[in-house]
Amino acid sequence: MTFAKRAAALLTASLMIVGTMTACGNNNQETPSSSGEGEGKVYKIVADNAFAPFEFLDESTGEYIGVDMDILAAIAEDQGFQYEIDNCGWDAAIGNLQSGQADGMIAGMSITDERKESYDFSEGYYTGGQIMIVKGDSDIASYEDLEGKTVAVKTGTQSAAFAESIAEEYGFTTVTYKDSPAVYAAVTGGTDAAGFEDYAVISYQIQNQGLDLKMIGDQQNITSYGFAVKKGSNPELIEMFNAGLANIQANGTYDEIMAKYGIEVEG
Repeated sequence: MTFAKRAAALLTASLMIVGTMTACGNNNQETPSSSGEGEGKVYKIVADNAFAPFEFLDESTGEYIGVDMDILAAIAEDQGFQYEIDNCGWDAAIGNLQSGQADGMIAGMSITDERKESYDFSEGYYTGGQIMIVKGDSDIASYEDLEGKTVAVKTGTQSAAFAESIAEEYGFTTVTYKDSPAVYAAVTGGTDAAGFEDYAVISYQIQNQGLDLKMIGDQQNITSYGFAVKKGSNPELIEMFNAGLANIQANGTYDEIMAKYGIEVEG
């Protein structure tokens, strides 16, 4: 093979690898009535891909379902805008939103003061906190029992932030993983002594997926989940999300969605 041909082959292979790395999950085009403010535009919305019950793959259909997917669909129908959903995973979703490659993000994303510096948020559509998890037969009963041990967390999340905020006080070290299933595997497999996860998510997993995990203590660091756009962009999306959220809460659709996934709604 000549040098020119070898260089061309290497360039082609490199482009193929880049394409594989940047490709995100399942793209589903949603086309509700187009009679609202979003008429003529299709918004690109990114989401997590393994955060049940808020978004997860239905293996029987190959489509992503969950609280976030249903709420977004209901609001889009109510407000008459079109969107394309890309369940590309937490890190990729954040990256796409920050770089302007996505118009909005819905992924069980907690509204925090730090995140408000980079994103504009909707009104909260769910409120909950984080909780510690350990293997089913673990004798760990409190934070005090974590001294000298490692604790699994998902990168860039409120669970990670909370664990890191108390790590020095209780003498443990956090280990970061890219997604929730990796956190669960690290704890059930004994790699790490404990983990932290959003209460609604791990409660759903334990009840519906039979994970060998148990929750310890009470919810901490309680915040609201919000729909997000890059700061200063797509303000109409926030307006439509808020208006649609109010409408589906008023007409009972919101409660139906939450009940579908076994989430109790206060009030």
